[in-house]
Amino acid sequence: MIELSLSAAVRPTESPEKVACALENLFPGIELSRRGGRIEGRGGTETLSTFRRLLRVQRILDTARSVMLQGVVGDAVQFRLNKQAATVSRINFPPEEEPLGSIHVQIRGPATLINWLAPRTSEGRPIEEIDLAEEHV
Repeated sequence: MIELSLSAAVRPTESPEKVACALENLFPGIELSRRGGRIEGRGGTETLSTFRRLLRVQRILDTARSVMLQGVVGDAVQFRLNKQAATVSRINFPPEEEPLGSIHVQIRGPATLINWLAPRTSEGRPIEEIDLAEEHV
């Protein structure tokens, strides 16, 4: 089973609706809630399909894999995404927290999670695509 958690600060100069839209651009179907000055989201495997597809379309599998491997904590993967890039359905991994705040992502799942999202590549193409349904997730 995969559990996706997102969190993004809403600064006074930002529209909460636009921040929510940025999250939904990358993770359609995510359940969003507003808590104080943050928007939080929860979802499962189905909410990761667009993110997974965008990694391939934008040809950033190697970068994504590297960022995700660096962010492994127990059975979870943690990383940040650029909020402004997400407003136009682009994936960008900032090296540190941004002035307007980043999208904080945590994904809990099986050991094969990173291989499913961002498999190893050869000349920019996935070496092997795995099917999480076959992994009994």
